[in-house]
Amino acid sequence: MDHKLLEIIDLKKYFYFEKGLLNLMGSPKAIRAVDGVSFDIDRDEVCGLIGESGCGKTTLGKIMLNLYSPTEGIILYNGSEITGKKFSFDQRKKMQMIFQDPFSSLNPVMTAKRILEVPLKIHMKYTREERKEKLEELLKIVGIDPSYKKRYPHEFSGGQRQRIVIARALSVEPEIIIADEPISKLDVSIQAQILNLLMDLQKKFRFSILFISHDINVVRHISNRVIIMYMGEIVELGHKNDLFNNPLHPYTQALLSSVPQIDSRIKISEKKLLGGEPPSLFDPPRGCRFHTRCERCMEICRHEKPEFMGFSNNHRVACHLYG
Repeated sequence: MDHKLLEIIDLKKYFYFEKGLLNLMGSPKAIRAVDGVSFDIDRDEVCGLIGESGCGKTTLGKIMLNLYSPTEGIILYNGSEITGKKFSFDQRKKMQMIFQDPFSSLNPVMTAKRILEVPLKIHMKYTREERKEKLEELLKIVGIDPSYKKRYPHEFSGGQRQRIVIARALSVEPEIIIADEPISKLDVSIQAQILNLLMDLQKKFRFSILFISHDINVVRHISNRVIIMYMGEIVELGHKNDLFNNPLHPYTQALLSSVPQIDSRIKISEKKLLGGEPPSLFDPPRGCRFHTRCERCMEICRHEKPEFMGFSNNHRVACHLYG
């Protein structure tokens, strides 16, 4: 049976506060950071994940790598469950992460050589000479001169540090990489270089990517499929052509309208502007969580949660407009 590379089933992550100012009324309060998320990622696929700050994108990525334990739900990798304690040492090297800030994700007292040697020693059965060759090969692959291997993170530029982070992720030959806004902390002049490097490496080594980003144009450029997330839930999912050419959910439409348009034929009056602020994750609204900001809100949206249903060609949406 041909399994999906990664399957997420009804995943939830609640952060509880049992004491202090956040719990004055007695019962434990919880931030529902991820609340019933389900999707899958194929082999050799780049899947984009878009949403406002605080919607749970980074938390979801960390749960997938067992950096957070889920409150509920199941994660399947190659058809085998890896949820929580079932995440094995062997599976660790097959799933890697590129963090948002390349400086804070590198140990400041370790040289580039040492940073890359650690995963090779832990996960790969290389001799000392093989490690040396592999280390230099990794640096060359990501565009770093191997003669820089004895430098510390502060001696590199932001773009060079992110290249080292990418090299570290590639060192254990992963099958999937969670890229958490990997270019957002970089200068604009460097962002395209890192993005093109990541795309070239993905084509060469054929690993899957969950690409988390605020930048809609970048996600459209790099991804095969796109996931739209709002307040801990997925509201729309589909192939990028379907989703960008025919956005269904009012939240998706508002996000796409927020992107500057070069086409002069698009009038300001046609834009669906996203107003207001997301409600608190301590006490999310009943029904559809977007109804407090939705111009097309109906009475049913205030009381009943919409089902996540198929629309066409695996294009799925959670909205009562299509019920």
